[in-house]
Amino acid sequence: MTDDRKGKPIATFEDLEVFKRAYRISLDVHRISLEFPQKEQYGLADQIRRASKSICANLAEGFGKQSRSTAEFKRFIQISIGSADEMRVWIRYCFDLGYINQAQWQSWRDEYQEIARMLNGLAKSWK
Repeated sequence: MTDDRKGKPIATFEDLEVFKRAYRISLDVHRISLEFPQKEQYGLADQIRRASKSICANLAEGFGKQSRSTAEFKRFIQISIGSADEMRVWIRYCFDLGYINQAQWQSWRDEYQEIARMLNGLAKSWK
């Protein structure tokens, strides 16, 4: 299998362009959420850190199982899509509560929409 964007073979989950994007934004979310008020560190901030990282973790876990079952990998991709959609809800809360500004919210919202789109494409194209 190759990554359609670059034509390079995919040997590990780290070769997937969607993994790279999801990982980059999860680092951004993590760093910014550490600046949320203390009262949110075990609530909203913790939730968005976990949800953003679950996209990457599920891709990695599913990729590891794909040699035995393509259907199993696709199931983990679907879980990752759910986490990307979940992130759009959590970041809306972050914006509405004043923890991130509108530009940050729009940037993250757009990136999570693109990640979900890429994951859907991956699920459809994976053999």
